[in-house]
Amino acid sequence: MATTLRTSLIASAAVVGGLTLASNTRADATLDWVAIPASCFELGDARGYAEERPAREACAEDFELTRTEVTNEQFARFVSDTGYVTRAERGWSAQEPGGPGETIPAGSAVFEAPESIRPEALNWWRFEEGANWRKPSGPDGPDAAPNLPVVHVTRADAEAFARWAGGRLPTETEWESAAQSAGNDGADANTWQGRFPVADTGRDGFKGLAPVASFEANALGLHDMIGNVWELTATPYTPDHSDDARRIAGARGFDPAQPADPVIVIKGGSFLCARDFCYRFRAAARQAQNLYTGTSHVGFRLARTRATSTADSR
Repeated sequence: MATTLRTSLIASAAVVGGLTLASNTRADATLDWVAIPASCFELGDARGYAEERPAREACAEDFELTRTEVTNEQFARFVSDTGYVTRAERGWSAQEPGGPGETIPAGSAVFEAPESIRPEALNWWRFEEGANWRKPSGPDGPDAAPNLPVVHVTRADAEAFARWAGGRLPTETEWESAAQSAGNDGADANTWQGRFPVADTGRDGFKGLAPVASFEANALGLHDMIGNVWELTATPYTPDHSDDARRIAGARGFDPAQPADPVIVIKGGSFLCARDFCYRFRAAARQAQNLYTGTSHVGFRLARTRATSTADSR
């Protein structure tokens, strides 16, 4: 069962990030909320990757989750309404409080398929100055399509949108309860077909990002809970599900691959996940995302607590 939250708009037409927003006094870009029942389930996968183990019992109270990832159209309305500027558009100065302690120019990480699978060629990420949610592949690339999930956003960017829209980021437990309770593993999704990272055949109909809801919803009515984009959560990342790992990680999170950076859990896999590499388009799959920069394969959806949810406009 879904309810609808309509977010307010400015009254005049605007062009934001290449997206033309029609004049309106009410939001057309609705957030469609789906009720997720309370459940207790097995968090993680005893047969999965090391970070998914050990599997342990977890419980989530009932809450609501948006039916799809947040789109460029919805994010553009937020930017039009508030004037918000994302971290990828600002970059970092070395002296900025809470930052990485070094200068990072405005830009973000973009996937680029290598020309061969020779070991020296296997570097498929580049930092692209000028890449951001408006121009996902860089300043010389196309504008963001309205119905694609917004990418190149950090947790702070997602939380700013959430405050405006009346939601929050889901916890890892909430996110996984919504995916596992609907039997999401193995469902059709936007993933990589072919030999990763050289050639995506697009057998699923897409090479790269797909418009949200391009694939069948799960049993709860949620689209894209696996594949398309990894989704940000509010949970600090831990190297596994053990109590010791949680104590070590604390509120900052800890990833041995980037030990100096604060990190959170991302869920669901992306269009870059393949069966022969990063088999993580599964409900239990998880990875770390640092808080300083975004990437071209990470987006988000919102949650909200049922007790405080409302179908009224903001």
